[in-house]
Amino acid sequence: MEVVVTCCAGLDVHQVSIVACVNSTGRGGRSHKEIRTFGTMRDDLVALREWLVQAGCTLVAMESTGVYWKPVHAALEDHFEVIVANAQHIKNVPGRKTDVKDCAWISDLTRHGLIAPGFVPPRDIRDLRDLSRYRRKLKDTQAGERNRLIKVLETAGIKLAGVASDVFGVSGRAMIRALIEGNATPEAMARLARGKLRARQADLARALDTPLGAHQRFMLRTQLERIEQAEADLERVDATLVTMVAPYERQMRLLMSIPGVDWVIAVIIIAEIGVDMSVFASAAHLVSWAGLCPGSHVSAGKTRGGKTRKGNVFLKTALITAAITGPRRAGISYLAEKSRRLTARRGRMRAAVAIAHKLLVAIWHMLSDGTFYQDLGADYLDRVDRARTAKHLVRRLDHLGFDVQLTEKAA
Repeated sequence: MEVVVTCCAGLDVHQVSIVACVNSTGRGGRSHKEIRTFGTMRDDLVALREWLVQAGCTLVAMESTGVYWKPVHAALEDHFEVIVANAQHIKNVPGRKTDVKDCAWISDLTRHGLIAPGFVPPRDIRDLRDLSRYRRKLKDTQAGERNRLIKVLETAGIKLAGVASDVFGVSGRAMIRALIEGNATPEAMARLARGKLRARQADLARALDTPLGAHQRFMLRTQLERIEQAEADLERVDATLVTMVAPYERQMRLLMSIPGVDWVIAVIIIAEIGVDMSVFASAAHLVSWAGLCPGSHVSAGKTRGGKTRKGNVFLKTALITAAITGPRRAGISYLAEKSRRLTARRGRMRAAVAIAHKLLVAIWHMLSDGTFYQDLGADYLDRVDRARTAKHLVRRLDHLGFDVQLTEKAA
């Protein structure tokens, strides 16, 4: 095979050790390998970098092993071209699994240009990504504690969730605190209702008319404190995200012009794919990377349905959320019409994935061209193929017992 890189290195990265192989081209085009083992502390990474510089390396490749590759990449990215590869794409031959053979295999693939580089965003985008992903963890923690609190209420026979639409609103929290204290009567707790919920005080009194045990009040107090702590943490994280996303105000406004994309989803999109779309060869490349396109499964000339792959789960879930809520808010629009047709034919979740696909294609073009979202119109699907639509409508009328003859209207 043709040698693409004269001197490169392959790294097998672990939690406490890095096995590095420098692969250089010697006399007659032969490969010369030198292998060393380093630790993962900061001074070890500096020693690794200096060794690679002295060896004349121009390209370094490693697997995306958990989070262990991140400090290594940060130490090397300013001095070399660094490739972070998908571990599934560069598996070694079975029966040859050692750290030394792994790093040598990676260096061989790199030397011949056989490793596709993974997408690693710039440092500021990576910082934004870390915080936005942590925000999602906090949101999951908050949701989990809310579900557990409602479970305790239901187990005790408190049917507050069956009467109040929002258990954690102002009225609901006041009643939960009264339940924790355990001194108020059901009628007194029902009078804590605010707004429209006041009209249901009788139902609230019946729903709250169950005594709680001491351990249940303790659990409710602990869970409510954890919920409020998560909410306070979310407020601090959001305030920090506002500061970090300020340089991308223009891109944020572009993204928020898409139906269903709010401030949080716009931050997630920028954190996951950045703002420079030149790193993706095309919109189709971006959609494939995100895991929002159908898989390809062709065998013996037959095409079978291929599932979407895992892709970037953070971006994928955010876009599917926008795909579900966007058509509802957009009213009469292309997205709403397309979602309605796909839902009738393929089901709700497949339709959501397909709409998310279309949103990501639009995002690639918007960030590439700097243009706002422009809806194609609810009649676009009819205009895109007039003959097909006309044939379908004639067939429908024929089934209803009508004779139809089409005549083209004058211009």
